[in-house]
Amino acid sequence: IADKDLDGQMVFEEFVNYLQDHEKDLKLVFKSLDRRRAGKIYSKEIMESLQDLGVHISQQHAEKILQSMDKNGTMTIDWNEWSNDLLLQPKENNIPEITLYWKHSTLFDVGENLMVPDDFTTEEKLTGMWWRHLVAGGGAGAVSRTFTAPLDRLKVLMQVHGSSSNNMCIMSGLTQMIKEGGMRSLWRGNGMNIVKIAPETALKFMAYEQIKRLIGSDKETLGILERFVAGSMAGVIAQSTIYPMEVLKTRLALRKTGQYSGISDCAKKMFRREGLGAFYKGFIPNMMGIIPYAGIDLAVYETLKNSWLEKCGTKSTDPGVLVLLGCGTVSSSCGQLASYPLALVRTRMQAQAMMEGSPHMTMSGLFKQIIQTEGATGLYRGLAPNFLKVIPAVSISYVVYENLKMSLGVKSR
Repeated sequence: IADKDLDGQMVFEEFVNYLQDHEKDLKLVFKSLDRRRAGKIYSKEIMESLQDLGVHISQQHAEKILQSMDKNGTMTIDWNEWSNDLLLQPKENNIPEITLYWKHSTLFDVGENLMVPDDFTTEEKLTGMWWRHLVAGGGAGAVSRTFTAPLDRLKVLMQVHGSSSNNMCIMSGLTQMIKEGGMRSLWRGNGMNIVKIAPETALKFMAYEQIKRLIGSDKETLGILERFVAGSMAGVIAQSTIYPMEVLKTRLALRKTGQYSGISDCAKKMFRREGLGAFYKGFIPNMMGIIPYAGIDLAVYETLKNSWLEKCGTKSTDPGVLVLLGCGTVSSSCGQLASYPLALVRTRMQAQAMMEGSPHMTMSGLFKQIIQTEGATGLYRGLAPNFLKVIPAVSISYVVYENLKMSLGVKSR
């Protein structure tokens, strides 16, 4: 960090400049924590500052953090104690930076589209770092979705064509796809899945920022409940706008060889045969699915994050890749599990016109039919390939995201 000319050596001038820059950063953090303007930091102020960043810790944990820097036993930290303890430590080892690192890890893509948007600091918005984060996240999502596209298409096939009578499984489904259209058929619908990343991410981010202002929060980052409300509303707005793309993705994934020549051909044929309403089939269950997915995903992620910080935050500030991936994978899986029946019904409604002889049913009618003919387990058809793709999707997304961040000049913390 201090070696500005990247010659592998640090001269005295570079070292002095590094210390001066670091001292400025430490003063800003100290002032933000010193809410009473008393020239000292108390344990309660540490708790309140972390709560503003979305991290909730106990009084006991705050006191442990304070004691690690308190040299004179006053149970407060003055500027000398603060600077002496942190000046020669890496910049990324201060509490607000660690918290922001956790927040930006929510950009990892799992191939679904109901994630709560990320929070960005005022500094990141002013310097343009926010759009670099979003571009890196979008690029990572495109790569991870392409790698896991065969499992995603298999999930759609099992949701629509799977039943207790044909007993389609992972191997038989993959074999059936390859027999019908060759290896390339495994990626049907992936083009549209990638195309919709950019508009959805942009709309969600813009809506999230506006809703945050409407909520009337003067804090830089929101608490868990506020993030859930703002995130869910932003998800509804973004999904309402790009929903026709979602329908096209399903139709393209289910198409037979030669049925459509591409995205525009599919859209034209749908409009001619079924009208404009075809592009909004399954809209209601899709909107309903946003709330359990976003709520449970966010709640589980925050709970796991806070548990880790409670147990390990005083020993090590860096959560490490495995901890981040583990928290993201578990929280996303829980969110998908809760909203999966609604996602299945949405997909079947989107595909109804493609299934010959199939009556056009409402959401409640489809729920009743599935439970009567297949039981409650019928609502979870295609869950196996859906879960199989989570770990590789998160892992690939993380690796690509980190590399793209470096290429775009985004500081890692």
